[in-house]
Amino acid sequence: MFVFNSSHQKNKAVNLPDYSQVSISKYRDKVEIIRQVAAQVEKDFYQFGFEISFSGDATTAYVELFEQITEHVAFMLSQDYHRLISLLYQIDLSEKDIIKTELKYPNVDKHELLSELIIQRELKKVLIRNYFKENPQKL
Repeated sequence: MFVFNSSHQKNKAVNLPDYSQVSISKYRDKVEIIRQVAAQVEKDFYQFGFEISFSGDATTAYVELFEQITEHVAFMLSQDYHRLISLLYQIDLSEKDIIKTELKYPNVDKHELLSELIIQRELKKVLIRNYFKENPQKL
């Protein structure tokens, strides 16, 4: 598992918590967060015609999601690159972050690297959404 690093100065400007270094491991026992991430992944992939299913078992969630995402990403890399780019745009995964991570982990297969980054980004989206639900005055 990687730790996704990026600097988001705009987050600091609006007083958001710093999610620039998100590690999935500390959320593995937070069942509700895991369910929300799985639902977000399912929703985003469904919009592009791919099914992701989550059994609801928090102990296997990461592996379960990673394997399915990796299969779809590998397919898109080889057969439907345009759809992959559209999916990454929908997920809000920047080309800059992808390139930076590729340079940091040059020996990792691209479909696995992208799958990890997708999970990381979806986790960030859930955490930020929850932050604003708990802190509506920050909007």
